[in-house]
Amino acid sequence: MSRVNTSDLVPGMILEADVYNYNDQLILPEGLVLNDKAITKLSYYAVSSVRIKDVGDSPAPKAEETENSYSARLRATPEFKKYKEDFEKTVNEMSRMIADVVLKNAPLETDQLIEDALDLLHPPGGDINVFDMVHNMRHYDDITFAHSLNVGLICNVFAGWLGMSEEEQRLATECGILHDIGKLKIPESIIKKPKKLTDTEFEVIKTHPTEGYKILQRYNVSDHVKSAALMHHERCDGTGYPLGITGDQIDEYAKIVAIADVYEAMTAARNYRGSLCPFTVIEAFEEEGLQKYDTHMIMTFLENIVNTYMLNRVGLSNGMEGDIIFINKQRLSRPMVKCGTEYIDLSKRPELSIDKLL
Repeated sequence: MSRVNTSDLVPGMILEADVYNYNDQLILPEGLVLNDKAITKLSYYAVSSVRIKDVGDSPAPKAEETENSYSARLRATPEFKKYKEDFEKTVNEMSRMIADVVLKNAPLETDQLIEDALDLLHPPGGDINVFDMVHNMRHYDDITFAHSLNVGLICNVFAGWLGMSEEEQRLATECGILHDIGKLKIPESIIKKPKKLTDTEFEVIKTHPTEGYKILQRYNVSDHVKSAALMHHERCDGTGYPLGITGDQIDEYAKIVAIADVYEAMTAARNYRGSLCPFTVIEAFEEEGLQKYDTHMIMTFLENIVNTYMLNRVGLSNGMEGDIIFINKQRLSRPMVKCGTEYIDLSKRPELSIDKLL
């Protein structure tokens, strides 16, 4: 049987076997034809790869994006172009620094890593909406470092939403940047293997939290940073790995990184499409259950994401367009939308959903 990395999945692929989480709970059944929602569900459960039927290696055709779409307009702005240029430079520098740490036992310059990240958040001329930027960055060949930088940026903003001090926000940023450092101990032949992984290779990838903890043990960094590397795949209900611990056993900063990590993976733009609508991702959190994450943290995170798009124009699944005018705190993915003279409360219209930002 063959495995395909979750990050390489495209709609239309067919599951060759049932997919279970690390607590042996069935997530997706054998024979399912994957769509964006199913792929997002795998990211939610931190499933790294799945078995796919060999029906040809041709990728799904790239989705056409209209010139006036939200993502297309954003990527055309000078702010995004400058962010993209600076982001790529930062990823390249970060990859060099961290590779030297892991492979050559070089000093770990955490202050430099944090300052480079903060420069992206606060460029000259004003701050940027990091979520808009992160959602619309395409995957890079060096996906580990691009993902880690994105997670660090999200952790910084998230810590601010939680009311943490500036020093604590910097620490959260550091935790996010270094959470996947253990992947550098995984053979490159496995990390960058095109699509197909053996079960043995999959088990090797799952060792990266422990490997990251071992690396960071050699350095004078906060215990929170070490714990975030070890525990970012743990879940509050005990369904995570590698320790299978629950609730208060999980480090506070690891809980922050866990949310930022899975949100970034779920919303990241892919080669076959642009970024997922944030409301699609929030709905996935609601449907799959919020008990996997610290209740206060996940609700704070999702509420702030939704509030970012208050008064934003959106497109509904039935083709109607309107403006978000009220947030339903009981169903964050289903606000009230004003479409012309009609007010549509999506919490009472299960057949409708927000499927794009306009």
